Amino acid sequence: MPNPFGHVLIAGFGTMTQAMLTGWLRAGYAPGTFSVYNPRRKPVPEGVSIMTEWPRQAPGAVVLGFKPQLLRALAAEMRPVVTRGTAVLSILGGIGLGQLHGAFPQAGSVVRFMPNLAVSLNLTPILLAGEVEADTRAQVTAFADALGSAEWIAEEADYDAATALAGSGPAFVYRMIDGFSEAGARLGLEPELSARLALGMVQGAAALAAEADRPPAELADAVASPNGMTRRGLDVLDERDALVELLTKTLRATRDRGGEMAAQAAAEG
Repeated sequence: MPNPFGHVLIAGFGTMTQAMLTGWLRAGYAPGTFSVYNPRRKPVPEGVSIMTEWPRQAPGAVVLGFKPQLLRALAAEMRPVVTRGTAVLSILGGIGLGQLHGAFPQAGSVVRFMPNLAVSLNLTPILLAGEVEADTRAQVTAFADALGSAEWIAEEADYDAATALAGSGPAFVYRMIDGFSEAGARLGLEPELSARLALGMVQGAAALAAEADRPPAELADAVASPNGMTRRGLDVLDERDALVELLTKTLRATRDRGGEMAAQAAAEG
């Protein structure tokens, strides 16, 4: 599969960018079309080059994967690497398009690009935001689709809310899996058995929801017979919208932290 940007530099090689690279290689992109910059050398897949100094040649795209608070310092170092022919793709939480354009005024285009760890399996929505030319938009969309599915967010004001749901959401799902496991253990199940049942149940339920021709609410009703065991449990979750209220509170706190991070980064910049 041809890399739409020709060659891509990954700036910072932490957990998320490692997962992204795994996903792109899994999708069929050639390892030689990627290089990694990291201050300390790390193992990389065969065929991918890693460097501890910035390259002299500008790539077709740069993925910003370092800590957001390093943007100001590293952007100054990266100016020779980012040219009019370079697309800047940022996974930096809380860093908006205005700050990115200010850091890289010479870039050909700037796009916010938010995945989650399921990129390593090519199973995640990729949140995208930025005003770009049609050709660049097509390149970015293809690059994101290789990791799962591209989702362009029309209004940047909605980006933090979308990130709270699709970017941070897996952490909350993992907590729920652990919660099911612990709850089963509290009801008397052997802990390891409860953990296996919880994980397998969520895996199967998610797979079925993804393939079903009806919404999850209808699937829930299909499982719950009138006045049966499942319905009694759903009554607990549905009382006063208990589950929806909890999740709304969770996503609101996550979204609002994005705004706080953006304000802090703007003040420091």
